[in-house]
Amino acid sequence: MKTALITGANKGIGYEVARQLAGKGFQVFVGARNRDAGRKAADEIARKGGQAIFLEIDVADNASVTAAASEFAKAADHLDVLVNNAGIIVDGDNAILEISDELLRKTLETNTLGALRVTRACMPLLKESKAPRVINVSSGGGQLTGGAVNSVCPGWVRTDMGGQGATRSVEEGADTIVWLAVDAPQNVTGKFFRDRKEIPW
Repeated sequence: MKTALITGANKGIGYEVARQLAGKGFQVFVGARNRDAGRKAADEIARKGGQAIFLEIDVADNASVTAAASEFAKAADHLDVLVNNAGIIVDGDNAILEISDELLRKTLETNTLGALRVTRACMPLLKESKAPRVINVSSGGGQLTGGAVNSVCPGWVRTDMGGQGATRSVEEGADTIVWLAVDAPQNVTGKFFRDRKEIPW
């Protein structure tokens, strides 16, 4: 039987993904940090004829993720599909400039490191699958388009970080940054640049 772990599966998109995969014959693991909500979601899927197991997991907590992977391994010997869906949101496009460092750290811990942490913990189980898949649920809000800041890729530059084998001088690395600071149109914002040209984000 194919198996799937969906994080943040006690409600919303995560729940619907779990429900649909169960309907396609998967044994689904309903990952959630809230025990009551997670159990309720798994029970609802099971009542509709799906095979669903609640798996307690807080993607922002390393110990929780490690424990969840161990619990999963007791119930199944492989993982075919991992859906990194768990996430939290900060309200509003400009909120990033106004929120506290603590809330920003919590958001990054959950939305960025959480997916990496879960994927890492599940790798041994994914390797046991004949055709493993990892799906990361993201957001257009993570793009720079429509954002409030510009970003620059200076390239591989000969610095302490880049090393002496790097292909670019510090002058070349600094050029686009200085251009944005001085000569680029002031209304250019929310873009990603290399060599004074916009590049895909």
